Amino acid sequence: MDTTQTGLPVRRGPRPRATTTNPHVQLDQNAPAELQDRLRDHALSLPGVRRGVSTVSVPGTVAFFLDTPTERPAVPDILGGEWGHIHPHTDGSLHLHVPSTLADDLIAAGWAEYHSLVSRGILPPIVIMLYGPRDEAELAVCSSIVEEAYLAAGGSRVDRAGRTLGLPTP
Repeated sequence: MDTTQTGLPVRRGPRPRATTTNPHVQLDQNAPAELQDRLRDHALSLPGVRRGVSTVSVPGTVAFFLDTPTERPAVPDILGGEWGHIHPHTDGSLHLHVPSTLADDLIAAGWAEYHSLVSRGILPPIVIMLYGPRDEAELAVCSSIVEEAYLAAGGSRVDRAGRTLGLPTP
């Protein structure tokens, strides 16, 4: 994979199509269900994360909550501890809250787009749609991006196995 100046890999191929209205969903290039499940399970395995019903998304969405941050959050808590969620298998994309500089980098590298409500001023430019991973290499990148959202919400910088979380630094 090619990388950006920040070391973020560039997602190959064109962006998937997505709706421009609510609900904001990915329409094509959908991730295989097995990869969606693995990405969901990875998010739920992070220290202090609990599974819940999303307060804002479609039925069947699995939300990620961090009730007690262990670090100082880098983004505001706009949804009562819900820092992200993954949509049902028919879609497979995620909505995550990340710092705006990371959001810009992810969008430039082809991994994400702003939530459709950002352009209307309803949501701040920290809410992105992360496209679902199409293969193992993309799953690895998406897992690191999920970790970045978790860290931005105030999650622990080290997982239960002692591994440092987040995207590799260049």
